[in-house]
Amino acid sequence: MQKGLLAGTIAGIVLGLSLKFMQALTGSKVYTLLLNVDFIPYMNQQWPEVTEFSFHLIISLLIGMVLHILAKRGYHPWQAACLLTLPTILLYFPLSVLAIKDVPAPNDWFAFSLWIIGHMLYAISLAYTYSKR
Repeated sequence: MQKGLLAGTIAGIVLGLSLKFMQALTGSKVYTLLLNVDFIPYMNQQWPEVTEFSFHLIISLLIGMVLHILAKRGYHPWQAACLLTLPTILLYFPLSVLAIKDVPAPNDWFAFSLWIIGHMLYAISLAYTYSKR
């Protein structure tokens, strides 16, 4: 299970930093969207960035644990990482609709492209880290 937790941690950091860099470079608020939890009941307050990033990492840890379970059941880590990342790419649409903060619109295809690139980096780092440990 430690391999999955480590892979989830590293991949979550890679995703967060890559989207933060893309947002700084382009102005498209994809990092803001990643960390946004304002639409969840009892979570709609102003959280420090480090706390929001921690929420994101918790989800990534869970994904890393599921990757470990799938790998133990015979899935190749690269296959499992892609399988687990696909739904996170599609979360762009409901997250952008539900957000109260200023985030990219659901039909902002440039932002969606950045979101896809970030999540592809996530899948690659998840599988690579898991395979190397």
